[in-house]
Amino acid sequence: MVPAEFTGYFTAAATAAGVLIGLLFVAASLRPERVFGENASTGHRVQAGSAFTSLVNSFFVSLVAVIPKANLGDVAVIMAVVSLWTTARLHREAGRHELHVVLLVLSVATYVYQAVVGVTLIINPHDSNQAFTIAYLMIASFAVALSRAWALMQGRTSRHVGAE
Repeated sequence: MVPAEFTGYFTAAATAAGVLIGLLFVAASLRPERVFGENASTGHRVQAGSAFTSLVNSFFVSLVAVIPKANLGDVAVIMAVVSLWTTARLHREAGRHELHVVLLVLSVATYVYQAVVGVTLIINPHDSNQAFTIAYLMIASFAVALSRAWALMQGRTSRHVGAE
């Protein structure tokens, strides 16, 4: 269960994620050939997909967090597993030269840690320290999403693996 003092935070996070998902759709629709077209680069598709995955993760975790008496652990684990699967699928499509290693590692680490915290919350749903952890993980998720979306808007694909 999420302590009442987190209601405002998770409400704001769910709202922000929803708005950012909408803006990502607008950005992609302004230049659909770059992201979804027949000639779209894999790097652009991966960036858009990664941003979308991260925002959807934040949206659903935050949305469930404001439901009274809901166990945040359940949705944290489910969304972490879905996000890890989606991230793996997206990056498997990208060639080695299109990976952005730092953001990939941050994404995977965030989702794995989210799953661990989720399991902890399933076992002990009243552990308010874990609610803090989930809140900070949502910030990391937003950071990944915004980094990917910004690079996509600038028309950049991910850097070469060795260029970090």
